[in-house]
Amino acid sequence: MNIPEYFGSMVFDDSAMKSRLSQSVYSAMKRTIDDGRSLDISIANAVADAMKEWAIERGATHFTHWFQPMTGITAEKHDSFIVPAANGKVIMEFSGKELIKGEPDASAFPSGGLRATFEARGYTAWDPTSYAFIKEHTLCIPTAFCSFGGEALDMKTPLLRSMEALNRQAMRILHLFGNQNVTSIKTTVGPEQEYFLIDKEMFDKRRDIYYTGRTLFGARPPKGQELHDHYFGALKPRVAAFMKELDEELWKLGVLAKTEHNEAAPAQHELAPIYTTTNIATDHNQLTMEMMQRIAPKHGLACLLHEKPFEGVNGSGKHNNWSIQTNTGTNLLTPGDTPYENAQFLIFLCAFIRAVDEYSDLLRLSTATAGNDHRLGGHEAPPAIVSIFLGDELTSILDSIEQDTAYSAAEKQPLRLGVHVLPKLPRDTTDRNRTSPIAFTGNKFEFRMLGAPASIALTNVMLNTAVAESLSLFADELENANDFESALHDLLRRTIHDHRRVIFNGNGYDEAWVREATEVRGLHNLRTTPDCVPKLLDRKNIDLFVKHNIFTESELRSRCHIMLSNYCKVLNIEARTMIDMVRRDILPAISAYEGKLSSAANEKRSLSSTISCGYEEKLVRRLSVLADTICRCTDTLEDNLTEIKTISDVFPRSGKYRDIICPVMEELRTAVDEAETCTASEFWPFPTYGDLLFGVR
Repeated sequence: MNIPEYFGSMVFDDSAMKSRLSQSVYSAMKRTIDDGRSLDISIANAVADAMKEWAIERGATHFTHWFQPMTGITAEKHDSFIVPAANGKVIMEFSGKELIKGEPDASAFPSGGLRATFEARGYTAWDPTSYAFIKEHTLCIPTAFCSFGGEALDMKTPLLRSMEALNRQAMRILHLFGNQNVTSIKTTVGPEQEYFLIDKEMFDKRRDIYYTGRTLFGARPPKGQELHDHYFGALKPRVAAFMKELDEELWKLGVLAKTEHNEAAPAQHELAPIYTTTNIATDHNQLTMEMMQRIAPKHGLACLLHEKPFEGVNGSGKHNNWSIQTNTGTNLLTPGDTPYENAQFLIFLCAFIRAVDEYSDLLRLSTATAGNDHRLGGHEAPPAIVSIFLGDELTSILDSIEQDTAYSAAEKQPLRLGVHVLPKLPRDTTDRNRTSPIAFTGNKFEFRMLGAPASIALTNVMLNTAVAESLSLFADELENANDFESALHDLLRRTIHDHRRVIFNGNGYDEAWVREATEVRGLHNLRTTPDCVPKLLDRKNIDLFVKHNIFTESELRSRCHIMLSNYCKVLNIEARTMIDMVRRDILPAISAYEGKLSSAANEKRSLSSTISCGYEEKLVRRLSVLADTICRCTDTLEDNLTEIKTISDVFPRSGKYRDIICPVMEELRTAVDEAETCTASEFWPFPTYGDLLFGVR
């Protein structure tokens, strides 16, 4: 296989456009992609025709506007290229109008009250900065999705808006540093994707995994991940074959799949791409998750993307590696080789620190789901308190700037931003702090709070917008300064002083840090989804998004409603699944085993009155108590679900699910898991944790 030729073979990328478009059309497309300029319909027609011919040559018969509604997955409506011709024949056509805009039925997609259910019309609009691709004989055109009234109904529209906002503000800063050759700035992301692979036959026997993506019951096996023998271990043959096919399919689609390995938990794995422009990285990550779940069954496997599919072992996250890059190829988060470059780096670093401190609630809520509530704070994921790890050396440099003191013994004068005295900054002298939600790793920030199944779009909307706000305020101050260097120095000192509370280089799992963060530093500890999602409607957050044209207030209210409603729906499905499994399978299994034990005891007694039946009687009594607890919890769970269903307001309803439903689910699970350890394996109706975690040979 010639991978360089194979890579992107199913993508209508720059090389495909260059070879199939006229020079004038190609130049117009490049201006649209690189500089965001509008596209004339005549250009769109030429692009559409070339795209159609290219797609048909590769076996495509249909096209679709591929978009990302607020369901967490992608959506597509397929139309064929056929158009009626004379004599009952057809021809294959695709117009610029069809390329630019589609009209899918929007009635059933989440809107959070932005539109009535009977208002069906929605629009998809082509995102020309993300290349079209072929998937399953269909030309997929990445698009944004909005309502008839223009409200954003998807994940991509606000992401593109936030990228434009950051571009505008970052350009102001670069112009102050004399960088006139830079014409645009884009954020870049590399999302590392964790996932589990289990045997497909066992997956099919677990209704909890099938319906909810995670095990609602399951006693821990004798062995878990404590030996660390799975981490970076040799790949099992079926897993290796899966990864090989996954790479090939992703490479066809232009996805920069780079690194793959076993993760810490048994049956857990990771794929990491090379990072690319944020909206493209978002598209690619959605494709990656889709391909994982599509390819796994071919190898007798099922791919689990839930944040916490198994109790007692690591959950799965998605590490969002975020940076800023100019169109000339400069990474603005790379410490420079000269003092002048250092000052530019420091202003972007301080903009990020301020953004995280001021809008930590937005970053936390961008990761909020019912599933991630189980994962965050465990000893495999960062805590819910948002902080930044910079490492000792970079923190010391910021200390020196704040205090106007020498950075090292070699320095003879205070550390100021003049071109003669600011030392060369270290490029990468920090370790990765696995307990930190956000860690600086040399030329990027690694945001580690995201759960495995999440779209990365919302998190990057929050990062882009919050940093854009910092840069906007910085530019306002510096553009009006009489002495740029002095004003910059004062600005950085003040920013470090005002926002250093969010910098923490220690152990995020330590209870002492929780107390210090909340009681001394005043940081948020938003542990659950109902705790943090309403923060979206705080006035400071509404003002932020409206100022930068990311969301209207009505769009924010709709998203808050959707996130809380989804939380309630997920927990409702999980609770209903538990009830179903208990009544149809678990209680009958326990009862049947109790019957066998009782029969065995009776047989012993019939043989001799002196034979002890202590084992059977003790176990029957234990199972009987557990069965009563299981029955009581199940009845309570059902009654509570019925009561909560009457609450129409999603804000108190989500709180009830957190405070009433979740504790009963935990109590029910504890009793069932204990009963599993007391029940003979031939009676237990489901594959065990040992089967699931170690079943792939």
